[in-house]
Amino acid sequence: MRDVWVLNGVNLSRLGRREPAVYGTVTHDQLAEHLVRTGEGLGLDVDVRQTDAEPDMIAWLHEATDRCVPVVINPGAWSHYSYALADAAREVPLLIEVHISNIHAREEFRRHSVISGVATGVIAGLGLAGYDFALAHIAALAADSRI
Repeated sequence: MRDVWVLNGVNLSRLGRREPAVYGTVTHDQLAEHLVRTGEGLGLDVDVRQTDAEPDMIAWLHEATDRCVPVVINPGAWSHYSYALADAAREVPLLIEVHISNIHAREEFRRHSVISGVATGVIAGLGLAGYDFALAHIAALAADSRI
């Protein structure tokens, strides 16, 4: 089993309650359970983490880099302004940025992500399925021994 971390940032603990018309009604706990099960089916050992503390997220990215663990990240609002997070993310060997909503069709300030430029790939606007697609991509790379 290949380790993969799903790192969710600021306010994602509010899934299911915060703006359900935008983010849906699935809670973060339900999402985490789903991703662990999905990962098992793909041969991945998925560890789902969430924090509202930017230093914790940066520490996790440093740890992922040091351990060569692929990361699926939804930084939340940090996407739009955290250069510290972008610097930490830059070192992760395989980093897929996921956004539940289509950030390019939302408010002007949400249309740019400082993380996207350092990510291996970006998935936006596909709802929670974006996480599934990211895990499937990582599993395919692992199966081909490319990670």
